[in-house]
Amino acid sequence: TEADVLRQTTREGLEARLVTHVFRPGMSDEERDHAAKPYRERIEYELGVIEQMGFPGYFLIVSDFIQWSKAHDVPVGPGRGSGAGSAVAWALTITDLDPLRWGLLFERFLNPERVSMPDFDIDFCQDRREETIRYVQKKYGYDQVAQIITFGKLQARAVLRDVGRVLQMPYGQVDRLCKLVPNNPANPVTLEQALDSEPVLKEMKESDEAVGHLLDIAMKLEGLYRHASTHAAGVVIGDRPLDELVPLYRDPRSDMPVTQFNMKWVESAGLVKFDFLGLKTLTVMVTAVKHIKKTKGLEVDLSTLPLDDELTYELLTRGDSAGVFQLESSGMRQVLRGMRPNRLEDLIAVVALYRPGPMDQIPHYIACKHGQEEPDYMHPLLEPILKETFGIMVYQEQVMQIAQVLSGYSLGGADLLRRAMGKKIKEEMEAQRKTFVEGAVARGVDGAQASMIFDKVAKFAEYGFNKSHAAAYALIAYQTAWLKANHPAEFMAATMTYDMGNTDKLNSFRQELDRLKIRLLPPDINRSRPDFAVEKGGDGQPAVRYALAALKNVGEGAMRSIVEERDRNGPFKDLIDFARRLDCRQLNRRQMENMVKAGAFDGLEKNRGKVFKNIESLLRFAANEAEQRESNQISMFGGSNAPALKLEAAADWSPHEKLNQEFEAVGFYLSAHPLDAFNKSLKRLGVLKSVEVPRHLQAGGKSRVKLAGSLLGKNERTSAKGSRYAFLTLSDASGMFEVACFSEVLNASRELLEAGGPLLLEVEARLEEEQLKLTCQRVASLDQEASKAAAGLKVVIRDETPIRELAQLMEREPRGRNRIAIVSQIGSREVEIGLKQTITLSPRFMGALRSLSGVVEVEEI
Repeated sequence: TEADVLRQTTREGLEARLVTHVFRPGMSDEERDHAAKPYRERIEYELGVIEQMGFPGYFLIVSDFIQWSKAHDVPVGPGRGSGAGSAVAWALTITDLDPLRWGLLFERFLNPERVSMPDFDIDFCQDRREETIRYVQKKYGYDQVAQIITFGKLQARAVLRDVGRVLQMPYGQVDRLCKLVPNNPANPVTLEQALDSEPVLKEMKESDEAVGHLLDIAMKLEGLYRHASTHAAGVVIGDRPLDELVPLYRDPRSDMPVTQFNMKWVESAGLVKFDFLGLKTLTVMVTAVKHIKKTKGLEVDLSTLPLDDELTYELLTRGDSAGVFQLESSGMRQVLRGMRPNRLEDLIAVVALYRPGPMDQIPHYIACKHGQEEPDYMHPLLEPILKETFGIMVYQEQVMQIAQVLSGYSLGGADLLRRAMGKKIKEEMEAQRKTFVEGAVARGVDGAQASMIFDKVAKFAEYGFNKSHAAAYALIAYQTAWLKANHPAEFMAATMTYDMGNTDKLNSFRQELDRLKIRLLPPDINRSRPDFAVEKGGDGQPAVRYALAALKNVGEGAMRSIVEERDRNGPFKDLIDFARRLDCRQLNRRQMENMVKAGAFDGLEKNRGKVFKNIESLLRFAANEAEQRESNQISMFGGSNAPALKLEAAADWSPHEKLNQEFEAVGFYLSAHPLDAFNKSLKRLGVLKSVEVPRHLQAGGKSRVKLAGSLLGKNERTSAKGSRYAFLTLSDASGMFEVACFSEVLNASRELLEAGGPLLLEVEARLEEEQLKLTCQRVASLDQEASKAAAGLKVVIRDETPIRELAQLMEREPRGRNRIAIVSQIGSREVEIGLKQTITLSPRFMGALRSLSGVVEVEEI
């Protein structure tokens, strides 16, 4: 029977797990039996419950497709949800977390006193999840496996976008309105709630008639069904063709049938749901492990990592958790710095606590951990249960154990108590209180104290978190932190690869690389891969090479074909060789332009202006060469019949133009930033980087701060009262940021905003649900402010061309305290010449100086 197969397979699996995870070298047979006893007892108990509830087949099916996945190198997560509390699942390798070691309860997953379907949520590598689903289809029959339908509703942001499109409102305006609606998938915010909580949205509704009309219609449509699609993860397997059990639907985007019953109703129809979830982090980790093997020759097995790695906990204690699963938000980093985690239990607790409600307990947890406060265990019987979390109830499993130890509940009954407390039904709560107190009194606990403990447990049960889920996700968090702490370049390259479509994230990862002192090498047609890769830099240290496919509007397929050609036939010798070997069907003018702007051809020709001017000629030449190859016409001398290509000369782009073109192709300033020349003045002026503002506010800093930025865009609007307001998009060295600018400031600074030069802004900053809101109070020319703060300028020149004009410019400036130094390349040496004449710097002078032909760079001293 299925039960016999499950028993045999589980017992064999347990013995294998004991050898790899429980037994230590040198243990005697007696010591091994003693260590194995609780595991064997737990397994026998669970098998009995599973058989009693009729679920052996379910466990065998899940075990089968997970073992197939692992045998075929499809990465599978260590567990997710309450299923991680099952020792049978651990023995069958469905999960990879020892439930006895971490105190995880089987009854939280399957409760014989409350019969419900088991539900394993399984995380797979997002790139290969489909392979496992195809295996299941093939094994159980294409007509017996289907995805589950889901019906999309018009929630706040979606209804705004749909109505805005129908009303033909500008996309940018609608997008800005949507961003003012708080995004909380776990507890969606309605438009009415958004208007109450977001004053800017309310003001825009009242002041702009079109916005008011949009919101009025959207609020009437909000909540209606919008479309049918397939559930992201849900798959059902039937014991017969599914069309005999449920109506089916054919999604035009999928070749799998889909049930017309949603997730809630397929189980009522007698079908069992399996969740095949795609988790990007698993894909990132697998990619990082491949990079480590390729660059360092090391084999890394994430499932056997030591859980006491000092480098990992040091990284987390510093709050350096950008890119680390579950731990990368600014608020979480602040918690990690205060907590100073040094064991996996701390990470399990922080994953569970960092949510609305229990978050209030984090300061007490930290104070108890560091001995600044005493834990309150409420009763000596509860100390073993609450010691791990310093007297704080963090997990649902602790609620169950408290009821079991203090009042004699079975764990199944304790799970019913936990659910009753969560629902807060008054009659049921009073009945449970009576049972709880009577059970506690029978064990010698004072009745009043037992009632007080019941109240505390009931209050916590609203927020309690599933420890099995927290433990599994804390393990993934630890694994990603281990990779970052021990192999940062490889980890960052993998992380950036799976966020290639998000330039904001790529820019934040670029800043993280700067902080880690890992070089980000520019895109290079002869060195870059389609994805981010790791290679040794000039200093012998690992560096991350920018991905070709991460450039804007180039297409991943085209970049892969270029790299495949390079891998087959060697590096491209020059631009003509590149064009000769180019597949014209894959690459067009726009793609080439963006590659030139990003500097991808700098290794073949440094003059970007020249390459850009010759793009059309290169593409024509490539087309002729391809035509020759296809027609297989070879000249009598063995060469090609295509006309020879001579590239036209052109002036190179100025440094400023290069940066602007690079920004257009990459989405942020990659090699440098226009504000870099002002670094010293920015420090003197007390200017913050935009990325530093949230931390500054969290540390209790003043809300009025100075920011500097290059103006990228200005979106002006007119309110119903006729006043103008605008949203300014700016960029500084740490990324892009947006500032709201209302009529008074907008009118006063209109001239500066039209000029588009570098700006200095004074803004009022506030944090709302970890979102930074900036309102402009003053705008000034950064050139002008910097000229007051700078000690002088260093002018880097290419040749003597600009010397005469520089002298003439200086003659026209009034004498002052600012000095000028000229830096020039003479042979292999760089020579700096300080000029005797000192002047008063002005924005006009600095602008004129930067525009001189032959001036490579102007930098403050």
